[in-house]
Amino acid sequence: MFEDISKVILLSDMDGTLLDSHKQITDIDRAAIRRFTGLGGHFSVATGRTIQSFDQYRSMTELKSPVIMYNGAAIHDYVSGETLYTHPLPDNARQLAMDIMAAMPENGGEVLCTDNTYVFSNTDYQKLHTKICGITPVYAGLDEIPEGGWLKVLFAMSPEDMLRMEVLISQMSCPGVDFVRSSDIFWEMLPKGISKGSALEVYRTLPGYEDFTFVAAGDFDNDLEMLRAADLGACPANAEEIVRENADIVLGSTNDEGAVAELIDHIIRRCSEHEEEQNG
Repeated sequence: MFEDISKVILLSDMDGTLLDSHKQITDIDRAAIRRFTGLGGHFSVATGRTIQSFDQYRSMTELKSPVIMYNGAAIHDYVSGETLYTHPLPDNARQLAMDIMAAMPENGGEVLCTDNTYVFSNTDYQKLHTKICGITPVYAGLDEIPEGGWLKVLFAMSPEDMLRMEVLISQMSCPGVDFVRSSDIFWEMLPKGISKGSALEVYRTLPGYEDFTFVAAGDFDNDLEMLRAADLGACPANAEEIVRENADIVLGSTNDEGAVAELIDHIIRRCSEHEEEQNG
C-alpha cells in the first residue's frame, strides 16, 4: 500500500484538521506538506467550501492535485481551472429548503452552486459562515435562486437548535437528499449518497490516480465516509468521538499542534520501511 510515495495522495479536511483554531495552517503542517510533496507525494484537501471560497487558501497549500469540494458534490482542478465532477441536488431541494425554513424561520441559510453562493436568510450565524468563507454572496429569496446546479444547501443555526433541526428532518420525507452536520452550528443538505467518501471513490477513477494509495484525514461527521473509503483513514486528537471510533489511526496531535504533519511523518515512515524491506 505504501510501496511508492509518488503513488500516495493525502486528502485532508480543512476546519478542525488542516486549519488551526485561527483558520490558519500551522508552520509545522506547512513544512511537512512541502517535505511530503518534495519527496514525490501528492497532497490535496476535501472541504465543504465552494470553488470561490477556497481560493484564499490556495497560496497556503500550493495545491497541484484536484480538490474535493462542496462536501463531495464536486471535484475541481485549480491548475487547469476545470471542474472535473459535479453531482447536483434534485429538483425538490428548493421545496425541501422552503419547508425547513417554514418550520424554523430563525435559521440562516445559503445555496451553493459552482458559479455563486446565494444567501436566502442572513442571520448572525449565516453572517459568521460568510465571514469564514471570505466571499461576497448574492442575496436572494429561495424562490428567486436560479434552478439547476444546486450542489448543497447549508443551514446555519445556534448550537441549541441543532437537535431540533435533526428531529425536524427525521420527520420529513426527503427523497433524493441526505443531511449531515458539518460543525456545531451547520447542517447541510446534499444529494443522496454524496459525501467526501463518494467523491474519493470518483477521485480514484481520475486519469493518473487510478492506482494510488489514498490517505484521508478528518475530524467531524461529514468526514466519516471519506475515512471509511480511504486506504488509511486518520483523525486528529480533537476529532469527535464517532470519528475517532471509525479512524484507522487516531493521531496524538490536535489541529493546533500539527496533526497533518504527524500523519505525513507516518506516511513517509511507512514508505521508507517498505523500501528498506525491498532492499533487504
